[in-house]
Amino acid sequence: MKNKVFANRTLNLKKIKYIGLDMDHTLIRYKTENFERLAHRVMVQKLVNNLDYPKSILNLKFEYNRSIRGLVIDKVAGNLLKLSRFGGIKHCYHGLKEIEYSKRKKLFADTFIDISDPNFDTIDTNFSISFANLFSQLVELKDTTEIHKLPEYNQIADDIASALDTAHQDGSLKDVVRENLSDYIIQDESVVRDIEKFIKHGKKIFILTNSEYPYTKLLLDYAINPYLKDHSSWMDLFEFTITGSRKPRFFYDSLRFMKIDTETGQMTNLKSKLTPGVYQGGSAKVFTDDLNLDPGHILYIGDHIYGDVVRLKKDCAWRTALILEELEDEVNNNEKSEAINKEIESLMSQKIPVEKEIDRLISDEIENNHKNNKEKINQLLSQINELDQKISPLIEKIQKLYNPYWGEIMRTGIEESYFGYQVERFADIYMAKIGDFFAESPRSYYRSQKRLMAHD
Repeated sequence: MKNKVFANRTLNLKKIKYIGLDMDHTLIRYKTENFERLAHRVMVQKLVNNLDYPKSILNLKFEYNRSIRGLVIDKVAGNLLKLSRFGGIKHCYHGLKEIEYSKRKKLFADTFIDISDPNFDTIDTNFSISFANLFSQLVELKDTTEIHKLPEYNQIADDIASALDTAHQDGSLKDVVRENLSDYIIQDESVVRDIEKFIKHGKKIFILTNSEYPYTKLLLDYAINPYLKDHSSWMDLFEFTITGSRKPRFFYDSLRFMKIDTETGQMTNLKSKLTPGVYQGGSAKVFTDDLNLDPGHILYIGDHIYGDVVRLKKDCAWRTALILEELEDEVNNNEKSEAINKEIESLMSQKIPVEKEIDRLISDEIENNHKNNKEKINQLLSQINELDQKISPLIEKIQKLYNPYWGEIMRTGIEESYFGYQVERFADIYMAKIGDFFAESPRSYYRSQKRLMAHD
């Protein structure tokens, strides 16, 4: 991958004074497939133990590729949807079965999905992959067996959400991570050294995470402290560490900051202005005002398209960056498919004039009552059929490069996916991992490219 950081809007790092980092899946990289497999197993156990689901679901196997970020769950119909930038349904599974194009057209016609509708859930982060997988599996089980009655689709979705929330709250997930850090967390010495490089250039680095202090400390002790050269610990490295931030509320609400005693973990209300340290809660407005910052001088980097980027962009004037760990594979596959796409474009350049000629001949029949065009039209239709037979396997060849069920993350066919549209609209810059950003110069100037419109 040649470029590491991609710009939707011009961003001059020389003007950025504070760089904020989400922790999970941003500063701290997870072994995502391992963690999501764990989450899947824990959710299934809680459905059985707490919500009286049949014990047979304990045999369900986690399939990592069954869902990707950016999908939408239709809780009422039991479907998993991939949308275009306009909200049109471009790809769809009911349970584990794909809804083919012809049936999809009949079912949804020109339906456009409003993701603000509570009947839909979005897969905004890698932490939601196991959720979507389990939902699809339970829908499939509900449809294909009468042995155990399962709730309606929307209740299944709510039950999975409840199981996942409970798992995060009662330590079912984090306790396993705590005891097996090397199985779930990636250590990256180069990131730590590059953060120290940015600090030498006068950049202030802070953490803003929804994780609570004990878990935050656990991961930072493990992934940051062993590689520090110029600092004694992560508490010395980061200007502020804000835990339990309740994003996205942090960006629009007026919650209080609480000061954390790093020895005991005890919290007290902050009654003065912010000074460097470790905190809980708070709000973007107080943070910006207390530090007397221009909001445009703060860059925040996170992995959650809604909680870290969309709401921030709508409610604050901080600059935004998105971590999209799937991006590296996506870009590499784009490069692999380049020659195939050129072949498709060449065939399409032959097909389009033939289609236009057919339209002209049919129009001639209608407008001038000419009846002698049938043979020519049939010859041209035969040409189109031959071209289609060449194009179809090439499209299938490209699709096999990407996710076997959903294809590209950022596109659906020639259109941007709804997720890709959100990235373009709300993220000033984006990259596959935080190391890509910190490996760049702290004085980098990211320039967006001219975007072609339909008439260009």
